[in-house]
Amino acid sequence: MEQKSKALAVLKENELIERAKNKDHAAFEELVKRNQARIYNLGLKLLGNKEDAADLLQETFINAYYALPKFEGKSAFSTWLYRIATNNAFMKMRKKKIPLVRFESDRDASEQKNFTDVPDWSNDPRAHLKNEELKILLEKSVDALPGKYKTIFVLHDIEGFSTEEISKMLDLSVPAVKSRIHRSRMFLRDKLSQYFQSHAGHGAKL
Repeated sequence: MEQKSKALAVLKENELIERAKNKDHAAFEELVKRNQARIYNLGLKLLGNKEDAADLLQETFINAYYALPKFEGKSAFSTWLYRIATNNAFMKMRKKKIPLVRFESDRDASEQKNFTDVPDWSNDPRAHLKNEELKILLEKSVDALPGKYKTIFVLHDIEGFSTEEISKMLDLSVPAVKSRIHRSRMFLRDKLSQYFQSHAGHGAKL
């Protein structure tokens, strides 16, 4: 069994997927091993606690196992998993009555001209903030984002997915994704503005 695990570990992802489609459980377990940390961390960022993140991880891979025969490889396997995970996260948010929409309706095209007015926190924004107090404030502000906006912010500015990838994950148009990224950043800018104004003399600005 150990030898098989080592053999599977060196296989390319597409080879593992084909094996898993043919009911090779060990191949699917290797896919889980390669992707579970990312899905768990996504759940933690979206849902805010370890228990829900662990439940989301389990549900996502159960869903993925049964849906795998339908996976055609048109997107990356990780992108497909993220789509399943975000859909499951939305369901959990609804059950917990976490508001999914609190901003006024999207005005896609009219707002795109203002995207450059708001900073792009590529990768994890906390990595660029050395001040521990500011890190905590940012985390709380991200947690306060309405569900759909928080999800898109996490996927784009923290996880690094492109607007095109997110559009496929969430069945949204690219302009709608861009609009929600813009709105989430505006929301965070408003939340953080007081902090930056109070630290303006020390060179902190958004």
